[in-house]
Amino acid sequence: METYADWLRARSDEELRALLSARPELLAPVPADLTALAARAATPAAISRALDRLDRFTLALLEALLVLPSTEPGALADALGATPEEIADAARTLRRHGLAWGDGTLMAAPGVRQGLPHPAGLGPPVHEVFAGYSTDRLTLLITDLEGHAPRGFADSGRLLGRLAELLAAPGNLIEDAGPEARAALDQLAWGPPVGRVADARRPVRIDTATTPIERLLARGLLAAEDDRTVTLPREVALHLRGGRLFRDLPTRPPALTPASAETAAAKDPDAARRREEQVVRAAAGEAFNAVRLIEELLERWGLEPPPVLRSGGLAVRDLRAAATLLDVPEWKAALLVETAYAAGLLTRSGDLDGEWLPTPAYDLWLMRDTAGRWTELARGWLRSDRAAGLAGERDDRDRLINALSEAMVRVSAPAVRRAVLEILADADRGTAVDADALRARLAWLRPRRGGPTRDRLIGWTLREAAVIGMTGFGELAPFARDLLTGADPEPALAKHLPQPVDQILIQADLTAVAPGPLMTELSRELALAADVESTGGATVYRFTPESVRRALDAGRSADDVTGLLARHSATPLPQPLTYLIDDVARRHGQLRVGALSSYVRTDSPATLDEILADRRADPLRLHRLAPTVLASGLHRSELLDGLRAMGLAPVAESPGGGVIITRPDAQRADQQVRRAVPRDPLEDRPAQRPPGELLAHGHVELGRVGQHDAAVEPHAHGGGLAPRRRGEHLLQLGAERVADVGRELRRDLPGERLPHVGQHRVLGALQHRAPQQHVGDAGRAH
Repeated sequence: METYADWLRARSDEELRALLSARPELLAPVPADLTALAARAATPAAISRALDRLDRFTLALLEALLVLPSTEPGALADALGATPEEIADAARTLRRHGLAWGDGTLMAAPGVRQGLPHPAGLGPPVHEVFAGYSTDRLTLLITDLEGHAPRGFADSGRLLGRLAELLAAPGNLIEDAGPEARAALDQLAWGPPVGRVADARRPVRIDTATTPIERLLARGLLAAEDDRTVTLPREVALHLRGGRLFRDLPTRPPALTPASAETAAAKDPDAARRREEQVVRAAAGEAFNAVRLIEELLERWGLEPPPVLRSGGLAVRDLRAAATLLDVPEWKAALLVETAYAAGLLTRSGDLDGEWLPTPAYDLWLMRDTAGRWTELARGWLRSDRAAGLAGERDDRDRLINALSEAMVRVSAPAVRRAVLEILADADRGTAVDADALRARLAWLRPRRGGPTRDRLIGWTLREAAVIGMTGFGELAPFARDLLTGADPEPALAKHLPQPVDQILIQADLTAVAPGPLMTELSRELALAADVESTGGATVYRFTPESVRRALDAGRSADDVTGLLARHSATPLPQPLTYLIDDVARRHGQLRVGALSSYVRTDSPATLDEILADRRADPLRLHRLAPTVLASGLHRSELLDGLRAMGLAPVAESPGGGVIITRPDAQRADQQVRRAVPRDPLEDRPAQRPPGELLAHGHVELGRVGQHDAAVEPHAHGGGLAPRRRGEHLLQLGAERVADVGRELRRDLPGERLPHVGQHRVLGALQHRAPQQHVGDAGRAH
């Protein structure tokens, strides 16, 4: 008898390529041969992912294969209320995905029954659902149904057969159970076919049953699976349904109703053309605005980076500050931050006490034109598995969800995002799709991926697509269509973007007006020296003492700032602005604040002169604060070792000025106390203390700036393999690797010895796969 693996081996190379393109996860890693491929295709994880890709009608056909006694095309068409052509189209899809097989009669693939425990919302048939009953209990049940004990039935198999005959037409039994029992059956008729009751396995007879559930159990209309679970047999459910498998099964996806009658009624070619121009201009404007806002935010964070929370996210106050800086709502600020992170323009520095900083890729990003920058942002947003709409909400444990934290991850986000945009792309030009119609279409296309989370992701996608510039007036922009199809969107977008200018209008009220988008270098320098006051058709900058000081802190001089403004100003610089720049520059740097870790103190300035004159002191990074005090950036223990290497005999000084005595017993006591106090593994680990011998007393004393004796060192992670990034193509083509995987997977086929098919069949199909398919889920950009 032919098996599923036999059928798979008989497929042509073109059919194998279609299978691997439809289910790319089967290639991770490349199977040794088609026997291994068949085994992998039947695993629960692979079946579940394949089922998630089916639309409602194709999934219904697969469910019908599991429950109908006949799978002939005519019987399937009658059961599903479809035409033979629709059945044939869905059957081709199932064969292409390897979920159904057979060149004649269509059969469900191995593993599908386990992946669909209740096909069509139906429970198991009578002979399966009552299989757990003992022979005595089956005898009592049939006795109650027939009015006499069964004769000639010595085993449970024959008893189950007789019970199936009695329940084939359960109309009278349902009527005898009463209206309350019928209502209970109606709740289970269309699925799921299981319910929870108390003491379900307690034997009950028809004449002693009192509750509706007891009356159903006594008549075999329900079966007890365990002490608290009852199941509706398939035959009873089909009788209640009137023989139908599905209550309402559309064979085609719902129509995309427009958001308004006006857009749907626009049949005039001129009106359609004007509508398309409005859409592309609105989308291009939002695209330009998104690029500008992200650039403005990252420029500010490059100077004043916000800290990274211990949970790994962005603090609420920093998100609010970003929203205030950009003059946008907090949800839009969270979206822009997450988009910059997804595009690789923003990252965290270090593991502990880190900051959110622009990446080197950000500097390369600035070198591109606006259309190129938007393309990188849009691609990052499209493939990101983070849901920006979650920022500020609470998780299941009532903990705040911060932007840029791991709690923002939703693995279904990229798939939902792309599905929504593809539905918008399928809509007629000039039609803004209604949100409810879009949800209905997506529910038909991917019925197994529904739920509240997907509904929220759909709403967020529509909102975010408008902010990113993918849509205008609810319609997908032409350059966004190019992005979805893998084409280059930059030419279609660039011609609708404003051209950058290099001239500004500086006014006497300490403001500067940019009549359009500025050249990159001018925009960066102006953002250093001035604050954005308003945006719109023109951007207004205001010069303040704080903004001028920011430019000076970045290394610019007063002449640099004045010269830049003079070169790019369309009018002479007003006197109040030059006075402001000169006044801030005159006071800038008069006070200096530094940081040091340790110091050297002595009563003899000559001793410090000798230390500074010694070349061996150069690595100690010493500089003089006072005639008798030297400062160092090194830790106290390192400074002690360095001075001792020069032949000196320094001692350690406490913050109060006393000498630190390091006795062996004191050191042990200190360690015991530390062991008694639980420590956070992410805290800084204590510095190693000097050896336990007594220190020789000298006239040079060393102290540590600060109150703690712990060295501030980053937490060191243990070694190990680096995690594999999601979305990478895991195509291991080595012969030994392929052979090992094949031998391992063949053990999953007990009792089946199939002839070996060379790996060239699998690799040949792999080499001709569609180039845009990739293995695994879409990964995040870091």
